[in-house]
Amino acid sequence: MSVDQILEVAATASFVAGTFFIFAAAVGLSRFPDLLSRLHAAAKPQVVGLMFMLLGLALSVRDPIVTWTCVLVLLFQLITAPISAHFAARAGYRTGLVDSHTLYTDEYRRDLVKALRRERRGSSSPPR
Repeated sequence: MSVDQILEVAATASFVAGTFFIFAAAVGLSRFPDLLSRLHAAAKPQVVGLMFMLLGLALSVRDPIVTWTCVLVLLFQLITAPISAHFAARAGYRTGLVDSHTLYTDEYRRDLVKALRRERRGSSSPPR
């Protein structure tokens, strides 16, 4: 086997693995019961699936410009996916889409109660 054939087999394996993770994320989005579980399914396996797809693309094309573009796309996705999932979870919690009784620890509720008390007093100073 030549190096080109080995790289093509590795690219194909990466595409198959990426397809599996993206499919698992899609199934999780449609089957999980609540918002937090769905956000987990959207953030975790989707990013791993994208990582495998970009690796397969870089191995298949073998162009330095495409490889660096794939690296930049992956870094941007790794930075933004957890942040967007966090903000979506916060918005869901504040709007009542998350049942706080099903959580093991609910630290966010305590912070929200403190913020509401401070807001009712009219204090605009930051918390200590």
